[in-house]
Order: sequence, then structure tokens, then C-alpha cells
Amino acid sequence: MNRFWRLSTGNFRQQNTQGSPSTEVENSISLRVLVLALVILGIVATDIAAETSSSLWALPLSVVGAVWSYYRRRDTNIAVKFCIALGMLIALGTFFGRLVTELNDTRLGLAELLIQLQVLHSFDTPRRKNLGYSIVIGLILLGVAATLSQTLAFAPVLLLFLAIALPTLVLDYRSRLGLRPLKVQKEKTPKDKLSSLNFKFLIVNFFAIVGLGLAIFAVLPRLPGYQLRNFPVSSPIEIKGSFTGRSIINPGYVRGGNGNNQGNGTGQNQNGQPGKVDNNFYYGFNSEINQNLRGEMKPKVVMRVRSQAEGFWRVLAFDRYTGKGWGVSRKEDVTTIRRSPWSYQIFIPPPLISGKTQEVVQTYTVVSDLPNLIPAMANPKEIYFPTPMIAVDRENGLRSPVELSEGVTYTVVSEVPQRDRTLLGQTSTKYPQNIKKHYLQIPPEIAEKVRQRTEEILAKYNQQRVAKSSKNLDSTYEKVLYLAQYLKQYYSVPQNPLELPYLDEKEDLVETFLFKNKGGYPDHFSTVLTVMLRSIGIPARLVAGFSPGEFNPFTGMYVVRNTDAYAMTEVYFPKYGWFAFDPIPNHPLIPPSIEDTETFSVLRQFWQWIAGWLPSPVTGLLNNVFGTIFSWIGRAIAWFLALFTQGWFGVLTGLILGTTIAFFGWLGWGQWREWRNRRWLKKLPAMESLYQQMLQWTAQKGLRKHPAQTPLEYAKVSYQHHALATAEVIDEICQAYVSWRYGGHTPNLKRLRESWQGLKKTPK
Repeated sequence: MNRFWRLSTGNFRQQNTQGSPSTEVENSISLRVLVLALVILGIVATDIAAETSSSLWALPLSVVGAVWSYYRRRDTNIAVKFCIALGMLIALGTFFGRLVTELNDTRLGLAELLIQLQVLHSFDTPRRKNLGYSIVIGLILLGVAATLSQTLAFAPVLLLFLAIALPTLVLDYRSRLGLRPLKVQKEKTPKDKLSSLNFKFLIVNFFAIVGLGLAIFAVLPRLPGYQLRNFPVSSPIEIKGSFTGRSIINPGYVRGGNGNNQGNGTGQNQNGQPGKVDNNFYYGFNSEINQNLRGEMKPKVVMRVRSQAEGFWRVLAFDRYTGKGWGVSRKEDVTTIRRSPWSYQIFIPPPLISGKTQEVVQTYTVVSDLPNLIPAMANPKEIYFPTPMIAVDRENGLRSPVELSEGVTYTVVSEVPQRDRTLLGQTSTKYPQNIKKHYLQIPPEIAEKVRQRTEEILAKYNQQRVAKSSKNLDSTYEKVLYLAQYLKQYYSVPQNPLELPYLDEKEDLVETFLFKNKGGYPDHFSTVLTVMLRSIGIPARLVAGFSPGEFNPFTGMYVVRNTDAYAMTEVYFPKYGWFAFDPIPNHPLIPPSIEDTETFSVLRQFWQWIAGWLPSPVTGLLNNVFGTIFSWIGRAIAWFLALFTQGWFGVLTGLILGTTIAFFGWLGWGQWREWRNRRWLKKLPAMESLYQQMLQWTAQKGLRKHPAQTPLEYAKVSYQHHALATAEVIDEICQAYVSWRYGGHTPNLKRLRESWQGLKKTPK
């Protein structure tokens, strides 16, 4: 029998004589209240996910409509239906008018249209099927909210929706069967218990569903999304005046010790005192940056990123070292690119490079105001942006006509090059003239001193290499790796960076770092590595941007803060382009890139949380065990896929192997289901077990019992589908089951089992 509720025999099938249960008037107040609650939750969830309050007007109107529908449920309401139809046409026309300005992301517009239609529909819900439409609308609104949500504020609404949906589905199913409304249990008497909801079962199911959902969520592979080429973009932004792209607007840099609003100060404010870093804005996002500033930022979230791969959100690069900072020598040399008036898509000319690349789609949502520099992964080829045009500088950085204000959303498609250590290690050292002209510049006062220090470090390694039989630094790539690692190991960030002394007018940052302070700010490490590489003839530049940030597995987004901004070194490799290296202590030597898979990122994070509570020996043992298991699985999958690349014989072998595995998997699944069924039958009372076995056997013979049928009705129908002897045994078991279940009579199990065994031996 159905486990959701228990019914007394006197009220099992009380149906309305006017028609089927799906078309009769719905009188259940509890079902109507629960459906209204689901709709309200769907509306609230949409507003929370979209971070708006534009749909709050729908809440009181939905309540009014639900009350109106209940009291007028038996009337025809022709005039009201006409007004509802007219209102729906107006809502549809408004939606199409709004659609013209939001061609690239219609999710919120569709959700608002659905809310408007639901409010109108709430005034005409006399029947159960009308309430069913409202349940579906609530579920759709919740799904739209899930796609819009960027924070965990959506999670409580989702859990509350599930908690209300379970009893709603129970009442809806009872209404479909035409059963009497359930009563709330007030006294623990057998009669009341038979006509009340089993709340204990609903609560257990709620936690079981949540637990199972979280488990599936943890092990579910995170495969690259964005299979549809329709990317999120915020509403269009109008541009006032002409846009050349030559100026950079950083709202915080002018407070950081600069006198001309362009960030090329000397590290002193207008009073001649040492300059300080702004509390909210990263100093490095400007055409001229001063690394003689001191201070620290207060952490705050600046943007959220949804990306197919983890990466460095690149902002801009610098080619001219000033002694205390960096500048863009060709800041006037920018190219403006317009988009079509009918599309948000802007094509960006790709750099001329060879080698394997991978397309990575990223969607950025700005949470706090940023400069007019557009973060993106390396080598963007398309950008979907709300302004009519953007600018691209000579360092492949993107610029917007306006500041990136809170709420701006845009999408970038990048063609990110794959980092192949072998290929990059084989590149030539013959660089193009324009590369040598701009990326080998060093102040002559320090050039020789830095070159000697760099060569001493490399020579010392070569001496140790002979003794340890280590790999030779015979390529540019290996030299860069070693120098970056050397800075990490032998230089450090002071325990209190605020006490780091300022540079006077004649001091050079790199020289002071290498020979006096033996360290500095994190960004100073990248500056020093860049200049050291230039001193030995390796083209390099400084690149500033954001680290990936903190990945939220529940929203699938990277939460990026202002404190995640920092600078790295980019090195040029002929034919392959620019690749970043990170010499900052406690940072990975190679920044996150497309080679780092995020397929099982949630499971990995969960394991890291568990490992934090375990002793180190236990963690190491489990890491080895699971590492070995996953390694075998990975090798087996790779070997199987490799078969399809070995000609017709490999393809045939792969198909045969795949078919064999599928067959044994299907066979094992069937055996496991039979084992579970036998285990379940053993836990049932003897009479219940015999009755369930009989139902399973007759279902295999082609006569499955409908949930709305009583055992006696099913026995009566069996005479029309089975032989007389078979139908009599079915009738006998059903009669005994009803007498035992509802009458409390003890059945003759021995005789029933003998009849049942004889029935199974009878040929069909």
C-alpha cells in the first residue's frame, strides 16, 4: 500500500460524480495554501537570486487571487476570465518590448513574464489541474532563480521549497485519486491516525533527499558548460562623448600618493609625506604605477566569475620599468573596436601564435566598482559587452569607455594557449625586433649589476648540477623557472610589510630588493624577476590582474576580492606567445591554467576538509590508496579511449569491450535489484510479503495493479486476464490480505503459501 499516508476503509474512494478528479472543483484549503506557498517562494527566490525587489508586488496580489479563486471556485467568472486574458496579452506585449533591449540574456525577463502570468492565473484556479499549473510555475521560477543565483542566499529558499513541496505532492496526488482531504492528527487514536499525514515519514524523506542530493552534487563531474552560444550580458550602457581608449580611470589611485591623477608620482603625497595604498582599490591598475607606496587594502568582494577553467583574470601589462614602478610606453597606441548594433558580440584580433589552444568562456559580474579595465583570461577573441565599443592596447589589455560599476555583467571567450614545457623549452632565442625594442629595457644604472647577479645565480646552479647530475638550464623556459623558484626560496616578504622602508629619490627598487632588503612586497618579486630576465636578454613584462579567487562549489562561481589582485611576470616565447610565471612566495610557480582540471573539484574540496581533521599518517595513507585507485581508473579509461584511435581493429575491439562491459553491468544491476527486493520482502509481515510477491508476479504476467485500485477491485479484474484457477488464487490472497490488514483476522498462511506455490508452477 502507499507509504505516504494511511487510509481507513470507509473513505478510500469518495469521488465527485460530476467528472474525473482532475476536472472537479478543488475544495482542499490545505492544498491551496501549500500551492500558494510554493508560488510565493518561487517569486521570492527569483528576486533574491537577481538581487532585485521588482517582483514583491506579486506577493499580496497572489494571496488575493488565491482567496478570490477559493470563494468563487464554483462560478463561471466569465468577466474575470476575459480580464485575465486581456492582462496576459498586455504582459506579453510588454515582454516583447523589453526583449528588444535584452536580446542576449532573457532569463530575468522571462521570469518576470511568468510571475505576471501567474498573478493573473491565481484569480482563476477552481480545479486541481489549475493548481497543478501553479505548482509547475513555482518550480520553473525556482529553476530560473538557480541559474541567476551567484550566492548561497538562494540555498535556504531551496530547502524551504523542498519542505513544502513534499506534503504538496502528497495532497495533489490524493486529489488526483479523488480521495477525501486529510485531517491533521490531534489525538493518538487509531482512527485519527488513519486519516492524517505521516509527518515523521515526510521529515525522514526530506533529510534523505537533501543528503542524497548533496552526495550526488559532490561526486558529479564538473564538465565544461556554455554549449549554447548565448552569453549573459547586462543592459546596454550609453556612452557620452567620444571614446579613444587612451585614458584609464582608477577611482582609487589618485589617493595613493599621486599628483596628476595618472599614477606617476614619486611615492609622496602633496604634503611631501610617503604615499599610501588606497584601502579599496588595487594600485596596479593604471598606465603608470608606483611600487614605492605602502599600506594594505581592506578585503571586499569585487566580482564573481563563472568560467570553464580556473585562470588568472588578466587586466593589463607594463613594458617600461621606471626604477620605482612601471609604465605603459605606448599608452596612446590603442585600437577601438565597435560592435554591431544588433549584437553584443565584439571580435578581437587574435595574436599570431602557434601551438595548441583551448577555448575558455568566462562570465564576469562586477560586485564593487572597478576601473575601466576589463579583466579577462589571456588571448581574448570575443567579448560580449554592454557598451557599443571597447579598446585594445598594445599589451592585449581590454578597456571600457566607462568604469565597471556594480552590476555590470559581460562575457569573454578566450583562446588560451596550452603550456607545453617540452615545446617551450625548445623555442629559439632569436626574438623579433619589436619584442626586443620594448621588453628588454632596463635603466642603465643597474643593468650591469643585475646581470652579474643573475648570471651568478645560474652559474651556481650549474656547478651544483654537475655534482647532483641535475637537469641543465639549457633553455629559456628552464632558466625562468629556476630564477622564479630562487626568488621564492632566498628572498622573503617581511613579517610586517608596513614597516618596509621607503625608497629615497636615488634608490632603485630592484637593486634595493636584491642587495639590501633581501625581499619586499609581493609585487616586488615579480618586478625583480622581470628585470633579471631582461638583464640576460629574455623579453619579459609585468602583468597585473586577479587570482582565480575562492571557488564556491554550490554556486559554481569564483568569488574574487580586491586583495586577490597582484602582479606576475610574463615571458615571451617565439611562435607561442606570452606565458606567466609567479615568483611570489606561497604562490604556485605556474599560475592556474587550462591544464588544471576542475571535473571533481567539489569532491576534492570535501576531501581536503575531511583530511584537515585526520592525523597526517592517516591522511597520507588514504591519499596513497585513493590516488592509486583513481590512477588505475584513469589509465583504464585512457586505454579504452585510445583503442578508437588505432584503426578499424581498435574500433572493433573497443565496441566489443564496451558491449561486454555494458552487458555485465546490466546483469549485475539486475541481480542487485533482485537482492534488494528479496531483502525488502523478508522485512515485511508474512501476509504482506506474500501479497507483494503475488503483485510482482502478476505484473510480470502483464497485469500490473494500478495505485487507485483496492485489492478486491484488482482481484475482480484478474478474472478477465487470467485463467480461472489463477484468478481464484489471486482472489483468495487478496481477500486474506484485506481481512488481515483492515479486519485484524489471522490468515491461514500455510494454505495460502501452498496455493501460491502451485500457482507459480502452473504454466501460463
